[in-house]
Amino acid sequence: MLDKIEEIGKSIIQHGKFNNRIYLLKLDPEDNGEIISDLEQLASQEGYSKIFCKIHSGALPFFLIRGYTIEAYVPRFYDGKTDCLMVSRFLDEERSRPPLDELKLFSEWLEKGENSVNNSITNNSSQYELCNLDTNNVIPITEVFKRVFETYPFPVHDPDYILDTMRKNKAKYFGIRDADKLIAVSTADIDIKGKNAEMTDFAVLPEYRGSRLAYRLLLLMEENIKSDGIKTAYTIARLREPGMNKTFIRAGYKYSGTLVNNTNIGGNIESMNIFYKHF
Repeated sequence: MLDKIEEIGKSIIQHGKFNNRIYLLKLDPEDNGEIISDLEQLASQEGYSKIFCKIHSGALPFFLIRGYTIEAYVPRFYDGKTDCLMVSRFLDEERSRPPLDELKLFSEWLEKGENSVNNSITNNSSQYELCNLDTNNVIPITEVFKRVFETYPFPVHDPDYILDTMRKNKAKYFGIRDADKLIAVSTADIDIKGKNAEMTDFAVLPEYRGSRLAYRLLLLMEENIKSDGIKTAYTIARLREPGMNKTFIRAGYKYSGTLVNNTNIGGNIESMNIFYKHF
């Protein structure tokens, strides 16, 4: 069963056994001090092993006092002005242990910087059509997600979920077609008020990989969200997947931290890297 999204006070959380965590998605400033006790009480009741919070910089002292540590950050995240901190508290020692081998490999090619990636787009990728997707494409979108993601932290396999996010203007979907076949999908989760967007859900069918299609999708997404007044784009990328990490480095995104053992994706709890870019 997928984790559920609900409100605590005026803030929004996601929690459940699927990711075995609480994720504070949006912290309302009025909940700064009180919400921490509520989160920890819920985690204790349900036996969750991690509390992960995305907070504005003004709330940081409240969380530090309670033993939370900074795992990542995005400067000027809210309205192009206020920094975002990603803080966590581990409630299980095993979950708090970082994947050292994965981090070592990541650090080796991250140290090489932009010189380690090639910005060119392969010739065979130019035959494909980039497009914005709408409510007429809901079923093909979910079919791509089903083929690519064995598990995922949000219900992207559910057509009703995709349709709901479209109708409520919570997300924009982008795709690449080979003739009439949808072969790649990505999503921009938009926060119009905060003027930020998460670049996420990159899914390319296995037989079409190796042609830099995710990179082409990312460029299309950036062009689209900038016209909406978005000032900051960020992503939460799988540490163990160097391809997607390199895609964001190739596009000029900056690495700013790793969320240790954070997300159920691909059938396992994995660590995730944070990248961001300002427009």
